Amino acid sequence: MDTTGTSGRNRAASAFELSADQQEILDLASRFGRDELLALQPRMDDEEWWPPEAMPALAKMGFLGVTVPEELGGSGSDFFTSALITQGLARYNPAIALSYVAHENLCLNNIARNASAEVKRRVVPGLCDGTKIGALALTEPGAGSDALGSMATTARLDGDSYVLNGRKLFITNGPVADIVLVYAKTDRARGAKGISAFIVEKGTPGFAVAQKLDKMGFRGSTTAELTFDDCRVPAANMVGAEHRGVAVVMSGLDLERAIVAMINVGMAERALELAIDYAKTREQFGRKIGEFQLVQGKLAEMYVTVEAMKALCYRTLAEANDLEEGAGGRGEIHKITAAAIMFAAEGCSKVVADAVQIFGGAGYMRETEVNRLYRASKLLEIGAGTTEIRKLIIAGELLR
Repeated sequence: MDTTGTSGRNRAASAFELSADQQEILDLASRFGRDELLALQPRMDDEEWWPPEAMPALAKMGFLGVTVPEELGGSGSDFFTSALITQGLARYNPAIALSYVAHENLCLNNIARNASAEVKRRVVPGLCDGTKIGALALTEPGAGSDALGSMATTARLDGDSYVLNGRKLFITNGPVADIVLVYAKTDRARGAKGISAFIVEKGTPGFAVAQKLDKMGFRGSTTAELTFDDCRVPAANMVGAEHRGVAVVMSGLDLERAIVAMINVGMAERALELAIDYAKTREQFGRKIGEFQLVQGKLAEMYVTVEAMKALCYRTLAEANDLEEGAGGRGEIHKITAAAIMFAAEGCSKVVADAVQIFGGAGYMRETEVNRLYRASKLLEIGAGTTEIRKLIIAGELLR
């Protein structure tokens, strides 16, 4: 599944135009989303239901473990490929695309990049074949944008185990996860520099799903509050070195922003497609509404926004493709990933809102696909760091 044809950084052209192999990957994911996942949307939205066959089906397509070496059950491909898969899935089922990112990037890729060889051998294959679902637990009830500095969850060394205590909130895949990558303070006196990362497995005593959360959008991507009450985790389950969790999380957050931006792209593409189809068929005053210049103007603006989103996001993916282990959280990659997700999220919200406007009263009906896109779009201006935090990151790097 090599999409570059080279062993190093993507060539400059591929930052703006996909190669034939990359386009094939995107088309494959898009067809799979259309044929297998689109029909699941209504029930997922109505019931906050996660289809249990989803992860095994994604694995069968070769969409799981994209960046994981083949000897651990992965494809041995690159980050750009996983992002294109995300884009294709998001066109036809954004909720599954979001859960895919939480599993594939936030959990699996972070473990594959940072865990010990023993942990990788034990945990990674199940995440690659879809028999295990992964999640990342960072945000807390009192620590959202300041997730590191205000983190209250602790991990205390006791013999050959760490004892975790605390709560995590808004955790994507939380209700269904088998493997959770949890961040906790191993040295409270050191603040953000005293954070470590741990793998906590489903069924571990003291670990529980406190509540499944009822969301406005992305409802099929189930979300939970998780609790850790004297939860004893083997010391061997630490990912990375003790007190070095910030390096793990910051490089992971840069990659998260780059890949979540692709959910925006896929959703905006679908909103434009739906709006064009509706404008061609809906009649008012004896004419197709696509014949009215105001509607044409909206469609033109939507198209320009989508194309601009893709150009910046593909360039960002090319930059992120060779991010070294422990890198990130600073410099050009920190700035451009924040820029990509900020621009993509705001662009997606605008494109989806315009699509609803073109649909008129039909777009306001909860059961329509364009309405689901509208309700989901707001999360993308909040999750993975709010728009305001993204602006602070960009300005901080500009002024450094």
